[in-house]
Amino acid sequence: MNSTNPTFDQLREARTALDTPLFAGLPGDIRVSFEFFPPRTDALMEQLWSVVEVLAPLDPAFVSVTYGAGGSTRDRTHGTVARIIREARLPTAAHLTCVDATKAEIREVAESYWEAGVRHIVALRGDMGAPGVPFTPHPDGYANAADLVAGLKDIAPFEISVAAYPESHPDSPSRAADIDNLKRKLDAGATRAITQFFFEPETFFRFRDDLAAAGIDAPVLPGILPVSNVAQTRKFAQACGAAIPAWMDGLFEGLDTHPASRQLVAATIAAEFCRRLYAGGVRDFHFYTLNRAELSYAICHLLGRRPKASPLEKAA
Repeated sequence: MNSTNPTFDQLREARTALDTPLFAGLPGDIRVSFEFFPPRTDALMEQLWSVVEVLAPLDPAFVSVTYGAGGSTRDRTHGTVARIIREARLPTAAHLTCVDATKAEIREVAESYWEAGVRHIVALRGDMGAPGVPFTPHPDGYANAADLVAGLKDIAPFEISVAAYPESHPDSPSRAADIDNLKRKLDAGATRAITQFFFEPETFFRFRDDLAAAGIDAPVLPGILPVSNVAQTRKFAQACGAAIPAWMDGLFEGLDTHPASRQLVAATIAAEFCRRLYAGGVRDFHFYTLNRAELSYAICHLLGRRPKASPLEKAA
């Protein structure tokens, strides 16, 4: 073949490169939410607050604050949630788990949240803390997340989000059992589900099809984890049963000592991932921020989400 004649692959790549830019002209019709974890120190609290100040103008549908195993961050979770509601004036959800808690203790926590202005709970079964240790219900507590949802609904008219697992929960005996468990949580009164993170759009699309086949029509928000720390992400993925594609692992290879380049690669991967979800009809995105703003903000910007007047600015 004459070397001056382009091959089929070359023509395909040229056409791809010349097509409309991937992120051009997006109308910004997405809804976003952000997850934070409660800081351990006052200095880290101020660091988180700077993250809240950056993300608040994106007008999130809600933000959420996690809860440590066995309620280990109970006071810090409560304090963080209360401050975001009071000062940032953002709709804020508090995480709550079944681990090492009686029903009476959970009622006390839920009632204190309600008094602090919390109207949204992320209800989770939770894990025992140590890797591989099976969940054991407290003898006077809730046996699972579905029971927790029902109990919370008896306490106050909370809006409730629950967890979903596109690649199935590690403790689940089968995919069908996992989906059935999600259905029980929604039937108990949950408003929506938020997925565990995953890294390929097809994983979510298959999961969405399976839920529809099971008669589940509640909103399911894909959980997005922009990879800022590869080793940490591998540890998270192993704990929750999420698969890291070999191609993605390869793209981060050799970048351990190049943090700026690693951030650029992370943003590129996550943005394209979200763009493909958008092409598949997804309009709600839940970001696991790890208390950092830059990657989530950049992805939202590329998807057309632009700042509005921040609640913090209005309060000034």
